[in-house]
Parts: sequence; structure tokens; C-alpha cells
Amino acid sequence: MDLGLKGLNVLITGGTKGIGRHCAEIFAQEGANVAICARDSAGVAETIEVLKAQGVKAIGRGVDVADKHALKSWVTDSAAALGGIDMVVANVSALAVADDEAAWEAGFGVDMMHSVRLVNAAMPYLEKSKAASITLVSSVSGREIDFTGPAYGAFKAALVHYAQGQAMKLAPKGIRANTVSPGNTYFKGGIWENIEQNNPALFAEALGMNPMGRMAAPEEIARGVVFLASPASSFTSGTNLVIDGALTKGVQL
Repeated sequence: MDLGLKGLNVLITGGTKGIGRHCAEIFAQEGANVAICARDSAGVAETIEVLKAQGVKAIGRGVDVADKHALKSWVTDSAAALGGIDMVVANVSALAVADDEAAWEAGFGVDMMHSVRLVNAAMPYLEKSKAASITLVSSVSGREIDFTGPAYGAFKAALVHYAQGQAMKLAPKGIRANTVSPGNTYFKGGIWENIEQNNPALFAEALGMNPMGRMAAPEEIARGVVFLASPASSFTSGTNLVIDGALTKGVQL
């Protein structure tokens, strides 16, 4: 299937590892120009070289997405360098799973507000695109009460609500908005590798909840993100795509 991405421009936060990295690579493989950011400047530089090898424009910057001004500057500079913005993917999470006030503050500043600010900063460019889309990475923790702390799940649910509202508001402008809610996703350097090494009991409990007997690979989530963001999904807006291997038990009507 041709996703219609060739020559389009996408911005991805948290694009150096895990789901974000695989999103960037798939977009580039499909011919899209890619701008990424992450806190790890060295990781950004390495990822850019990999993306450029696909024959597309690829740029990036070390950015703390909780810094409003740094995030906006990255968006505007990326738009200038690429010649516009067609798609944004908000992928960064504070992964604040504790049950304390610090988790609420981190989840609000990173998970929630970086997504809102990314959309707001990109909006003037999205309004000029003929294939504009917004895709936010949420979590199955926003659908069900699980072993994560209350702040993490609350903000992941809020992202779905926010995207749904944006979908309705922006539909007349031809701008789509969707979310993807991954289940437990395992990759090197990720939270689940850390839990496997430092809290094997919790890891075993989480693994046992997966009906497929395994966790997702990041590329399995990234394929769904890229499809939703692409023109191939041109009539899909206001959708929350759950990719969890049948982990969650709630029925999504």
C-alpha cells in the first residue's frame, strides 16, 4: 500500500529510541522528510544520519519538550528548514508512574502540555497543508486502571479526550487528529527493560497479563502511528487506535 507520504514533512518528539525512533525510520522509508527532537543530542545526531540514508531531508535538535520556548523554537525552525509541516507526532512521556505530586506535575508538563504546545506551534503550518494530521501517543493506561500511578493514566486519558476535541474542531480545516494507545512495549533502554532488570516480579506480572505471551516491539506500534498520520488514513479522525495484543479487557465502542 502506498501511504502517500513521499515529499511530506513530519515532526516527531522523542524520535531517537523506541516507538518514536521507529516512527521516524518508517516515515523516512516511505519518503517523508523528518524532523526529530529528544533530550539526547548525541542520539539525535546519530538518528539523523540513519534517516538521511533513506534519501530524505532529516533534521533534529536536543530539546527538553517541557521547555515551552525551546519546543516552539524547534517547531518553527523545523518548518523553515523542511518547507512546512504536514504531520506532527507527539511521542514523549515523562513516564511518571509514582503516586505523588511530582508525578502529577511531570505528567502535566511533559505528557499533556508538550502535546498541546506542539499542536499549537505547528497549527499555522498544518492549516496550509493538504494532508495535515496530528497523532498523539497515549497508552492503554488511559483506558483501564492498572498498576501505574493515577497521574500517568489520567493524563493519557486526557490526551485521548484532547485529540477527540481537536478532531471535531479542525475537521472543517481538513486537519485530522488521532491517538494511538500502546500496550506494554519492550525495547533496549526502555522502561520495561529497566523493570525486567530491577523489578523482575513486576515484569513477570505484567508479562503474564499479555494474552499473546509477550510485549509489543516498538515497530509494531510505530506502524499504526505512521498509518494513522498518513494520507492513506485520510477519513480517520477522532480515533483512538489501541495496539495492545488484546491486553485490555474493556470494550471500545
